[in-house]
Amino acid sequence: MSSTSWILYALILTGILAFAIMRRKGQISTKEGTELARHGAMVIDVRSPEEYSAGHLSQALNMPVDEIASLLPSRVRDKSKVILLHCKTGLRSKKARSLLVNQGYSNVFDMGSYERAFKIVSGRNL
Repeated sequence: MSSTSWILYALILTGILAFAIMRRKGQISTKEGTELARHGAMVIDVRSPEEYSAGHLSQALNMPVDEIASLLPSRVRDKSKVILLHCKTGLRSKKARSLLVNQGYSNVFDMGSYERAFKIVSGRNL
């Protein structure tokens, strides 16, 4: 393998790692998320209704990211309520968390992807 190939390989690997780290940045730890879920946190799936219908966590409510800022206030008046968000990959749940924090909700946490959220709420990460 030439030195140019090694450099290209290293750059691609660095990019993949950086993307994975940035995607997880700001997400709740699996241990803390599991504890909050066990103690009655509200779980919200911010994917589209079609994605939600195709399969979802049994305890999750569906509030698409583009509608959550208008839907949540009528369901949750207590802005200190613990809320756990997830989507397919973690990008929309990160956006939803930001929207809700800007509305004054103080205990909103991003679980990230559907797979990670499943592990958190089922306690299969321990």
